[in-house]
Amino acid sequence: MPELPEVETSRLGITPHLQGQTIKAITVRTEKLRWPIPQELQKLVGQRIQSIRRRAKYLMIDTPEGTAIIHLGMSGSLRILDETIPPAKHDHVDLVLDNGKLLRYNDPRKFGAWLYSEVGVSHDVLAKLGPEPLTDAFTADYLAEKAKNKKVVVKQFIMNNAVVVGVGNIYASESLFMAKIHPKTPVGALKLKQIQRLVSEIKVVLETAIKQGGTTLKDFNQVDGKPGYFAQGLHVYGRANKPCLSCNSLIQEEKIGQRNTFWCDKCQPLPKTK
Repeated sequence: MPELPEVETSRLGITPHLQGQTIKAITVRTEKLRWPIPQELQKLVGQRIQSIRRRAKYLMIDTPEGTAIIHLGMSGSLRILDETIPPAKHDHVDLVLDNGKLLRYNDPRKFGAWLYSEVGVSHDVLAKLGPEPLTDAFTADYLAEKAKNKKVVVKQFIMNNAVVVGVGNIYASESLFMAKIHPKTPVGALKLKQIQRLVSEIKVVLETAIKQGGTTLKDFNQVDGKPGYFAQGLHVYGRANKPCLSCNSLIQEEKIGQRNTFWCDKCQPLPKTK
């Protein structure tokens, strides 16, 4: 699934092509993705695009009339193309611009979403989301307060969007490795210094991934069709039974909360229980 850096990469890629342009048409070729595609999206036709924002993994295209909300789901992708290029299989939505270009949404699995919200109204899908990890709202003090007396393991805790958004599976494993914290550590058992280190590493790992274009996944390409590059620098994710890049111990793998999790037992020792 595209994670926060992939979605931010898409936002950065489409913004220069969309911002300031007028929407000439919105072509919808399927009635339903993850949810039904609302007819209200047609209200945006004729509107000038003011901005393209991101909240968690949702992209928001703002106009004076309302906002189109896009989620890439498991396999969704966005492309900027000439409007003369015919749609291919799984090309479900085109946002056609008055400059001869279009934003095309492709989604083989149809787990993504196109939604609509009125001006000044927050959509239900954006409710109950935690702070953005790269903002000043995400601090060690905040995370420590959320973690207090919690028995859930830290890997699942930081992947909870109600705690902090956008720390997906790949980047959770990578951040925990960089912070030298075992993914099975009960989050309530972490010391403040560990939480401070974890918050810092989450920010660094995500910022690095955004700069390098997002992690290469088989279903993800950047808006210009080029794959991301951060996968080349992963320390533990996808490296089960390979030598740790820091200590040469073998990388471990286990499912935690139904998600493949990777760590190094030597670099990330599990605290002994009393």
